[in-house]
Amino acid sequence: MAAIELVVCMGSACFSRGNVRTLELIQGYLKERGLEQDVQVTGTLCQDRCRQGPNLTIQGECFCSMEPRAILDVIEERLGSAAGGRP
Repeated sequence: MAAIELVVCMGSACFSRGNVRTLELIQGYLKERGLEQDVQVTGTLCQDRCRQGPNLTIQGECFCSMEPRAILDVIEERLGSAAGGRP
């Protein structure tokens, strides 16, 4: 069972602002580091923050207006602390 929940908004505003690319980057990041079993990645249609998009939620904390590549730094930081320091 995955210890970390990561939700990518795929509503039309977030999708068009880059979350489709963000999802690809996240999946590649997890695969490269062997973390696919530790992280549950899901998509949602809308997080009701369209004007702040693209949006991503990690363990219930929303990150708004994130560029696809910038989110990898946030994910590494969050996964490192949530996975016992193992980014």
